[in-house]
Amino acid sequence: MTTAPPRPRTTLPAEQPPPAAESGERRRNVSLTRGSDVYALVGAAAASLSLTALFFTRLLPFNGAVGFVVVAYVLFLGLYALLVSFDESGPAVRDKVAAVVIQSLALLMLVALVFVVVYTLFEGREALPHLNFYTEDMRAAGPLDPLSAGGVLHAVVGTLEQIALALAFTVPVGLVCAVFLNEVPGRFARLVRTVVEAMTALPSIVAGLFVYATVILTLGLGRSGFAASLALAVMMLPIIIRASDVVIRLVPGTLREASYALGTSRWRTVWHVVLPTTRSGLTTAVILGTARGVGETSPVLLTAGFTAELNANPFNGPQVSLPLAVFEFVKSPEPTMIARGFGTAAALMSLVLLLFVLARVIGGRNSGRLSRGQEHRRVQASRKDAQRFAARAAVRDRAAVPGGAAARDGAGPPDQAQAAPKSVTDAGSSQ
Repeated sequence: MTTAPPRPRTTLPAEQPPPAAESGERRRNVSLTRGSDVYALVGAAAASLSLTALFFTRLLPFNGAVGFVVVAYVLFLGLYALLVSFDESGPAVRDKVAAVVIQSLALLMLVALVFVVVYTLFEGREALPHLNFYTEDMRAAGPLDPLSAGGVLHAVVGTLEQIALALAFTVPVGLVCAVFLNEVPGRFARLVRTVVEAMTALPSIVAGLFVYATVILTLGLGRSGFAASLALAVMMLPIIIRASDVVIRLVPGTLREASYALGTSRWRTVWHVVLPTTRSGLTTAVILGTARGVGETSPVLLTAGFTAELNANPFNGPQVSLPLAVFEFVKSPEPTMIARGFGTAAALMSLVLLLFVLARVIGGRNSGRLSRGQEHRRVQASRKDAQRFAARAAVRDRAAVPGGAAARDGAGPPDQAQAAPKSVTDAGSSQ
């Protein structure tokens, strides 16, 4: 018995590269931050501080902390670019300098935010620990009374009611307008978009004067929380429309085309495809509008008036808000009133943080992700479908049994269908 000769090799074996140690090549570091970058940052910072101190103390008649920081920062950028240019090319130098500028500006914003929050909490530390500060109004407290009397309950209630009314006006109108700008393009849509962009720069005092002239003077409704909510809605509406318009533009056109290919209408596509896809972005738009309205003071001062008592009816009588209460408290020269003002500002920041967290919890899920209730309903629907399919399969199996077709056609049960031929046979044999 002979065996077939082995087939010749058609491919050459892969040539193994020599190890890095044997080839004499160094392994290249692909990390974004290298040691030379750190040395350049530290060296540029030290040199800029030294040169700025020399200029301000010995060479030039400069003074002031702000000027020192500005000069040191400019020198730092120049020295950092010079040090990086020793090892990198021109585009890499510009890229690294731009990255340093962006990161330093972000750090500056973070420092400013931390300073504002810490300073507000520090100045209001005397008022915040008192329980009455959250459960009482200023009806029975004056400028000379201690912090154990009076609070900002009336301002908290006023802010919540005014923002709730403003959101009830602006959220439906803003979302419908944003959908209109994207789904019904044309000259009128371009006009509306231009007006919205112009209204985003509208001064708050103008919105307050508009509502004061139309609602209070012309219609005679009087100063109230409802009038203040209308003024806040004028400020919040263009922010919500503009942000929602930008978010809806980001929806891929293929999603709309797929929905249209299934035979759905335009508005069903908007309701079931566009809006669920942009849920988190629309939530951010509402947050931006809320942040614009919750901190306004001048529209509320013109339209809501001021009162030291709790007024839970936004449609009748003056009603104060937290920004307006801060404005009135810090005008007083008394230390207790100033402490109340900073404590009210801290309460306003806490309220805004709470509203943002609630908004993120409600609408902050990613597009396509279901909530727990939706997942539970989806599981129940799947179980019902499985039971229905199992019942249909059982019916088909019974119909496939001999005699099942006759029973399905109305000929009676299988035993009766089998008994009928036997009786016919007996009758024939008797004849």
